[in-house]
Amino acid sequence: MADSFDLVVIGAGPGGYVAAIRASQLGLKTAIVEREALGGVCLNWGCIPTKALLKSGEVYDQLGHLDNYGLAVEGRSYDFTKIIERSRKVAKQLSAGVAFLMKKHKIEVVDGVARLEAADGAPRVVVAVKAKGERTLTAKSVILATGARARVIPSIGLEPDGDRIWTYREAMVPGTAPASLLVVGSGAIGIEFASFYRSLGAEVTVVEALPRILPVEDEEISGVAHKAFEKRGLKFRVGAKVTALTKTKTGVALILEAGGKSETLEAERAIVAVGIEGNVEGLGLEALGVKIDRGHVVIDANCATNVPGLYAIGDIAGPPWLAHKASHEGVACVEHIAGVGGPHLAAPIPGCTYSTPQIASIGLTEAQAKKNGLEVKVGRFPFRANGKAIAAGDTEGLVKTVFDAGTGALVGAHLIGAEVTEMIQGFALAMTLEATEAEIMATVFPHPTMSEAMHEAALDAYGKVLHL
Repeated sequence: MADSFDLVVIGAGPGGYVAAIRASQLGLKTAIVEREALGGVCLNWGCIPTKALLKSGEVYDQLGHLDNYGLAVEGRSYDFTKIIERSRKVAKQLSAGVAFLMKKHKIEVVDGVARLEAADGAPRVVVAVKAKGERTLTAKSVILATGARARVIPSIGLEPDGDRIWTYREAMVPGTAPASLLVVGSGAIGIEFASFYRSLGAEVTVVEALPRILPVEDEEISGVAHKAFEKRGLKFRVGAKVTALTKTKTGVALILEAGGKSETLEAERAIVAVGIEGNVEGLGLEALGVKIDRGHVVIDANCATNVPGLYAIGDIAGPPWLAHKASHEGVACVEHIAGVGGPHLAAPIPGCTYSTPQIASIGLTEAQAKKNGLEVKVGRFPFRANGKAIAAGDTEGLVKTVFDAGTGALVGAHLIGAEVTEMIQGFALAMTLEATEAEIMATVFPHPTMSEAMHEAALDAYGKVLHL
C-alpha cells in the first residue's frame, strides 16, 4: 500500500531540503528521499567542506606574511590530518542541522534510492529503502532535486582512480598533502583546489583548454586573477588540450597539446575539474518520457517538466550549477505548486570563487553587454586606493561595474579581492530592485569599508570617481 503525500522531493541537497521546508510552511504534507546524506553534495562534499579547507589554507598563508603587520611567529607548520578532520566535522555539524530542520517542520525523511513509475495523475515514487525493501510513495507533485556529479572522460584518463587521480570528492579527503599537483580545468572548483593546495606549499599547475582561466568571468577580471595567482606561485597552461592522463611509478603524467606542440607534465597527483553532469540515471525518466537535453532535465519558468506533476530544480535542471540557485528555484517551484504568490521572476544569480584572492560576479560581462547591443558605461575602482584595504593589507584586486548607458541600469558587476564574495550581494540587491546609477550613487556606504570600492566603481562609470 502506498503512502500518500502532497509533495515528494527526491534529493536533500540545498535545493531539495529548502523546497521541502517551504512546502511544509505552506501546509503541504511532504516527504524527502535521500540516498546518501542530508545536505547533498554541497553540504557534505562541496560548498561547505571546501570553504573549511580554504580557510585553513588562507590562515596558513597569512602566517607566512605576519611581518607585514609587525608580528612574528616561529615554527609555522600544519597538520594535514587535522585540516581534513576539521572540514569533515563542519560538514557533519551542518548535516545534523538539516536533520533537525526536517524534524522541526515535520517532513518525513526516507533513506533510500528513488525511482519514478507512471501512475494516474502524477508520477509514483518507489524507494529502495536501505535494508528494508521497497516503499511506494504517491503525491500530487514530485520534485527532482538529485543534483549533479563531476564530469569524467575515461577515454583519455580523466576519471578518479581512488589514489592519484581525483575529482573534488577525493581531493577533500586525501591521506596526505601532495608536494605537486596538476589541476585540469580552471573553473571555480579547479581554481579553489589549486588555491588551497598552493597555500600548503604544493607546486600546482592548472591546465585550461580555453584561452584564459575562469572563462565564465569577465575577461578583465580573468586577467587580473591570472596575474594574482601567478604571484602566489601557481602555474598555468591555457589553450591546452589534454590528450591523456596516465599513472607513472611516482605519480601522474599529463600529455597536452598547445600551440601545435605536445608537452608532458608530471606531478604526484591530479585533480579532474572539467565540469559536471546531471544525476538523471536510474530515476525512470526515460520510461516517463521526460525531456532531457545534454544530460539535464528540461524545465519551464515554473520548474515544471513536460510530465504533469513532475518538477526539477537545481543542478539536474542545468546551469548555473550553484547551490543558491537551487534553493531559490526550490522555493519558487513550491510556491507555484501551492498556488501562492505572483509569477516567478528570474533574479540575477551571483557566482563566487573562494580562492585567494576571491572572485565574485553577477549579470553580464562587459563583452556580453556589448554583444547584446548595449552601449555601456564601465567603472573601475582598485582596492589599492581603498582606505580599509590599505589598513588591512588587502590591496589586491578591483571592483568593476557595467551600466546600460541608455537607461542607467546596472547590468553587471565583477569583483576580485579579499572578501568580495561577501560584497557581491550588494550588487545582487541593486540589480534585483532594478537600481540605476542614480540610486547606487545616492546610497551612503559606511567608511572605512572595502564596500566603498563598489560605490566608487559606480561613480567612475559616470566620471565622478572621488578617490582615484
